[in-house]
Amino acid sequence: MVLAVSGCSGLPDKPTRATMYDFGPGPLATQPSTRQAPLPPLALDDVSTSGGALDNMAVLYRLAYTDAQQLRPYSQARWSMPPAQLVRQRLREQLGQRRAVFSAGSSVALNRSQNAVLPLLLRLDLEEFSHLFTAPNTSVGLIRLRATLLEVTPAGEKLVGQRNVIVQRPASSNDAPGGVRALTAATDAAIEELDQWLQQTPAR
Repeated sequence: MVLAVSGCSGLPDKPTRATMYDFGPGPLATQPSTRQAPLPPLALDDVSTSGGALDNMAVLYRLAYTDAQQLRPYSQARWSMPPAQLVRQRLREQLGQRRAVFSAGSSVALNRSQNAVLPLLLRLDLEEFSHLFTAPNTSVGLIRLRATLLEVTPAGEKLVGQRNVIVQRPASSNDAPGGVRALTAATDAAIEELDQWLQQTPAR
């Protein structure tokens, strides 16, 4: 009996579950109507990545002061879905406040039957999404996006414009929760920059 009890005390601790993060609940109430005319509809494609680390749900950080080329995952922090999906969801929420936003495939099917002009297509590449430490006690949330705006024609896709968006926001703490908050703020600022760019696109 004594041997059995002492043997149980040597069992490994139950592994702790990683904390799950997202960008928060989004708007908690419908935006009040304004007299501003709605913006033209937009088709939103999936957000692409270069593959690898950004295709999983790890919360990533870099130590730029020692090895900027190495992406490291926080061991006890996870996104609720891959970052590209989180960014697309947030983008659709924000842009949808003043315009109709369709998924790329559904907009084509919706308009093809009506022989109507298709909405412009927005395609995004997520190139960086990390908690970047520039010094041991200094860090930012960094997002880098490449946005491509296309006109879909019977002859194929026609380039309307392209923009690189790089935004960083300071982290309130040098840990996973601080990195998540900084990346959320950086993403919202990047979306605001994209929104302003889209609004400057001449109506067709």
